[in-house]
Amino acid sequence: MAQIFAYIVHKGGVIDDTAAELAVAAKKIDAGADATAIVTGTGADLDTVCNEAAKLFSQVWKFDNQALAYPNAEVVRKLLVSVLPKDAIFLVPHDTFGMDLGPGLSIKLDVPYVPDVIEIEPAEGSTFKMVRQEYSGMAHTHVACDLGAGGVITPRPGVFQPGDESDAGGQVSDKSDQVGDLSAKRRFLEVVEAEMGDVDITKADVLVSIGRGIEDEENIELAEELAEAMGAVVSCSRPIVDAKWMEKSRQVGTSGQTVKPKVYMAMGISGSFQHLGGIKGSPFMVAVNKNPKAPIFQVADVGIVEDILEFMPEMTEKIEELQ
Repeated sequence: MAQIFAYIVHKGGVIDDTAAELAVAAKKIDAGADATAIVTGTGADLDTVCNEAAKLFSQVWKFDNQALAYPNAEVVRKLLVSVLPKDAIFLVPHDTFGMDLGPGLSIKLDVPYVPDVIEIEPAEGSTFKMVRQEYSGMAHTHVACDLGAGGVITPRPGVFQPGDESDAGGQVSDKSDQVGDLSAKRRFLEVVEAEMGDVDITKADVLVSIGRGIEDEENIELAEELAEAMGAVVSCSRPIVDAKWMEKSRQVGTSGQTVKPKVYMAMGISGSFQHLGGIKGSPFMVAVNKNPKAPIFQVADVGIVEDILEFMPEMTEKIEELQ
């Protein structure tokens, strides 16, 4: 089997949860493989990230260069083409960066590209069956892919959940002298932080999150009453923001806020990967949706098939009775 590499996402010296998920995905491809983590960036925080990655992977390649200070997919792609072996299997999270990096990298390496993967199963020899979701999770596609000569795979964040793996005790190798020319037409200018609203949902331990199932702006009051009874904060999915029923600072997802609550109540949310990509830390998730085939049920700890407009008042009443 070809050597497996995983791109490590990090920010401010903190390694992303997807790093451990990629380690699990690598084991799905080859249980005995010594996968290699690739860490790019610059500054003192990079060593901290590398040491954390070494707990998950047997090898860590460190690339410290000012051109890599911001994860520009064009620049990182140029680096990877120059340092990855010809038959490499490369894993990167299916987020905005991974979707930018993956397709072009597969073309440059001349290997298969399989995006948004939610399951990996061995088939025959070097061929694997990979499962993807289509039509917002309403259909599953089974893709047969031969990884014998390499491949680029973008696993969906939050799907390949790590267990209680032991410290891999990996070795960090500084490969910065192999960086080479990283000139690119695209250049990073600045990060514009989103304005914070009246409530910071990123710091909430319990979230009551509403989606299309709320049906009308007036019904948001039902979620607010439930949240008050639970000591929670109300958040939402993108359609609620698009309808201008709640402000952008309340949105959970890849185009909104990244949250890490202890409990996540998904009310009337279908469960697209864009929404689930904003939920980190494996919270206890309760999903309520009147569609029994909603994708959210595949990741929820508790799934309830019910109309949230009937469920939320009932649950609020029961909680208040216990107080």
